[in-house]
Amino acid sequence: MQPLVLLLAFLLPPRAEAGKIIGGHEAKPHSRPYMVFVQILVKETMKMCGGALVREDFVLTAAHCWGSSISVTLGAHNIQKRERTQQVIPVRRAIPHPDFNHNNMSNDIMLLEGDSGSPLICKNVIQGIVSYGRTDRTPPAAYTKVSSFLPWIKKTMKSL
Repeated sequence: MQPLVLLLAFLLPPRAEAGKIIGGHEAKPHSRPYMVFVQILVKETMKMCGGALVREDFVLTAAHCWGSSISVTLGAHNIQKRERTQQVIPVRRAIPHPDFNHNNMSNDIMLLEGDSGSPLICKNVIQGIVSYGRTDRTPPAAYTKVSSFLPWIKKTMKSL
């Protein structure tokens, strides 16, 4: 069943939005401190993405999550409720992969640098970030394979 879901994910049209988590369950509150809620202002419209804190000052997300203003929320379990553990941090700069192609969504990965990261986690290691899914937010969704971009991530973070 999983290979079929992955195959369907790759056949989705570009720019489709991410959907539900397949086979997932709600995490224990605050058990995933590296998960980040990303808010983006695009042409006076607020959009949202997920991300992962990959260092204390860098969040990894998708390059299509770029906008004129970006902020990240850390320490939230339910983004619709204000929790005392939440921190909303404006992004200092967004660094999309230099070969990101918005037309075919290749290299859809970006680093955000917050003033102090809806990843796919397996065995406590980030494996992917949502690239796209269906516009009605139903499964499946496609993920950018993070391990393929580790040299770029490390080189970019080291150079800043």
